[in-house]
Amino acid sequence: MTGVAGTALSGTAVTPVVAERQAAMKAMADAAKTISGIFDGKLAYDAATFKAAAETIRHRSGKAMVESFPGGSFGASSAAKVEIEQSREEFTALARHLQDLAAELSLAADNAPDGITESMRMAPGMAMGSSLLGKRAGVAAEADPSKMPAEHLFHLILQECTNCHAKFREKRQ
Repeated sequence: MTGVAGTALSGTAVTPVVAERQAAMKAMADAAKTISGIFDGKLAYDAATFKAAAETIRHRSGKAMVESFPGGSFGASSAAKVEIEQSREEFTALARHLQDLAAELSLAADNAPDGITESMRMAPGMAMGSSLLGKRAGVAAEADPSKMPAEHLFHLILQECTNCHAKFREKRQ
């Protein structure tokens, strides 16, 4: 394997597990950029593209994400903190919540084949939501994602990624 597993972080060799994990994270980041571009009007809405991006996040979160962080895959060649292992239940809950949000976002594309509908948009002044890490007090983490506008779901996905990275990802130069 050249390129992906070579020298991703400061010349340190990356194991295949870490390389696969980094590829999954990049795929999710690219999917999020696509969805963001669609909501921002920088990319034309296409239901299949929107759904594929949401499905990328759904398929790479949940159990797949948890399994991509096995014990011993933290440290020098990875930006993943050992806190993932120490807080495995919390990490698993975040990964599953991310998957649930992405699944609902994917369904939104099924319900809007021709364009972003008004019901997909967040209402002005709508609270951004909650986090399983407690970053957004005052809104229940148990809110039903199936009753949320797609744009709100997307913001919650971004928030969960940010919160997870803040707790479980080592900052690298």
